[in-house]
Amino acid sequence: MAGSGSQTSEQVSSKSSLMRFLPLVLLAAAAAAFFALGLDQYLTFEALRENRARLADFVAVQGAFAVLLYIVIYVVSVALSVPGAAILTVTGGLLFGQWFGSLYVVVGATIGAMGIFLIARTVLGDALRKRAGPALQKMEAGFQENALSYLLVLRLIPLFPFFLVNIVPAFLGVNLRTFVIGTFVGIAPGSFVLATVGAGLGSIFERNDNFSLQGVLTPEIIAALVGLAVLALMPVAYKKFRKSKANEAA
Repeated sequence: MAGSGSQTSEQVSSKSSLMRFLPLVLLAAAAAAFFALGLDQYLTFEALRENRARLADFVAVQGAFAVLLYIVIYVVSVALSVPGAAILTVTGGLLFGQWFGSLYVVVGATIGAMGIFLIARTVLGDALRKRAGPALQKMEAGFQENALSYLLVLRLIPLFPFFLVNIVPAFLGVNLRTFVIGTFVGIAPGSFVLATVGAGLGSIFERNDNFSLQGVLTPEIIAALVGLAVLALMPVAYKKFRKSKANEAA
């Protein structure tokens, strides 16, 4: 009887472990299906040019439902970490205008990022921290001390892939509130830039001009984003300055 009970307990533990990894498996399967079905071909400027009139008519007829559908599509694209976020952001500006388009993009991207963050923290975060060595623990402590500032910098200047910035904070013990605020505020400027480009994209399509995102990131825009990132780091610099003064006084 004891052996049977022990076996049942092990089976329950095994099933619990499998269920914990289920969200990760489902995301991977959905991402594979996305590419297998060739849905990535719709996340191009050529597809946007060809379907612009249909999309505009759909938004005009459906109203609030079109907004909700757009946000859901953005959430799913972020959750699956598929390429094409820039196209979707420009599309938001084209269909809803620069202000509302920016808002819908930031809401969708933040919800999608939050989903990935929670999955990473639940599935892998705790296990990784338990096995972490002193180096990772020290990094975790440093990141947590200035988590909001670091997140803002990582969001403002896309030095690393978006999906990577979604999962690393989960491993470093960042709380959900800080992650959401850092993501929402940090992606807003870049989203506004692309949505503004999208708002003027209709005239470019009508003239049949060529368009590329490379021309969007002008030196002035890059300088503005870097300037915002420097401001985000000011609290970190101030803390280090105060700590240095305190050490000198001691």
